[in-house]
Amino acid sequence: MLQQTQVSTVIGYYGRFLQRFPDVKALAAAPLEEVLQYWAGLGYYARARMAHRCAQAVVQRADAKFPAAAAELEQLPGIGPSTAAAIAAFCFSERAAILDANVKRVLARYRAIDGDPKRPAVLARLWEAARAMLPPARDMARYTQGIMDLGATVCTRSRPQCGLCPVSGGCQARLQGRVAELPQRSPVAQRAQRNLHLLVAVQGNAVLVEQRPPTGIWGGLLSLPEFAQTQALQDTARALGARTLEALPERLHGFTHFTLAFTPHVARLADAPVGVPAAHDAPSRRWLPLADVETAALPAPIRTLLRDIRGA
Repeated sequence: MLQQTQVSTVIGYYGRFLQRFPDVKALAAAPLEEVLQYWAGLGYYARARMAHRCAQAVVQRADAKFPAAAAELEQLPGIGPSTAAAIAAFCFSERAAILDANVKRVLARYRAIDGDPKRPAVLARLWEAARAMLPPARDMARYTQGIMDLGATVCTRSRPQCGLCPVSGGCQARLQGRVAELPQRSPVAQRAQRNLHLLVAVQGNAVLVEQRPPTGIWGGLLSLPEFAQTQALQDTARALGARTLEALPERLHGFTHFTLAFTPHVARLADAPVGVPAAHDAPSRRWLPLADVETAALPAPIRTLLRDIRGA
């Protein structure tokens, strides 16, 4: 959960997730949709899918336990070199180097390593520095936590607090007056925009949703039927027996590499028994009670949209 998400956001999700999935076996046995339900709102849903796959891989091992070595941990789904090293350092005191975004920044400044950390040659130098600075095994957990916290709270991207830094005396960037320029930032690419239309088909106290494909944005989550053109949306609304169809103002949602611009179209259907989809509905579609919006595996912007419509 802490990959690409801040601690303050994660804490509440972490508690609820562990309460529902207290061990690896419980996570492995759960349906993916339920795992996504407890992850909904954190974004980057591939992490949840990988956590589920990882748990299943672990329970299939002969001893049904996590491996103790970073090299073995790295073979599990969703666990890269840095995460594997962090687990090995915290749980087993292995002398394994981590290199998350905060640690990259600390090392780039401390060693005055020039260049964009995303470039292979620069990344290799950072890994070399990370491995060279490892303490004895008995100190690995404290060191690993310390260097991550140093980057998160003191050696920050902007306004680093060098006066509070416990290793400022040996920091080459500080000695050279280059703290602000290191690490070198990647060029900012212009963010593309994708446009689509969403059908919000409301029937009584339920809304029509569909399960998205397992990969891609919002992979595996429930969402609203989407359309590239309004004509196809209108045809679907008529086939469902919509009495009214109203387009709401466009909404924006930012992803890492693009902005999603979506226009919701609210179709009010004649009341009918919930749970009986129209004959033309895709197998992935079903009716979701509006009362379940808060707990269903919905992307955050879709949950917000449905919450607004429910309260209107």
